[in-house]
Amino acid sequence: MPVNSNTKPKIELILYNSYIQAIKNSVGSKLFRNLYAYVDGKKNDILENGLFSCAIFVSSILYFYKLIGNIHATVDSTIKDLEASGWQKVSQPKEGTILIWEPLKFKEKYHKHIGFYMNEKKAISNSTDKRSPILHHWTFGIDKNKNPKRKILNFYWHKKLDSNN
Repeated sequence: MPVNSNTKPKIELILYNSYIQAIKNSVGSKLFRNLYAYVDGKKNDILENGLFSCAIFVSSILYFYKLIGNIHATVDSTIKDLEASGWQKVSQPKEGTILIWEPLKFKEKYHKHIGFYMNEKKAISNSTDKRSPILHHWTFGIDKNKNPKRKILNFYWHKKLDSNN
């Protein structure tokens, strides 16, 4: 388009492609490591420098693209918002599907985990070791009996992601 043109181009966001690229671009980001709150009157990093950042990572991406109502620090509050915002459980994942993994014991408590399915049995979620989003096997690998190391409880998909990819 010529620089001197008086006509403005019609620009339409391609939600799905933008959403997928944002997820991919998040790998290695330190953006989601910290969230400060007063706990019993004392200032605290409730994400413990990235140990508990899976929900804020996922909900931040979803909130950025107006796919949920708010940003969340817990998996349960993120799931509640997913369901209130039109996300539906589906039986098979496709790229961009939200994954909810079974709770595992970590630091004396059981914790669910949340992330994004990326294709070819890969996922992106926050790593407690790296304290940032990483690309990994969608069940964190397979054990010697060919069972997933961490079972997936649910897949969630939003129909808005079907509209313009």
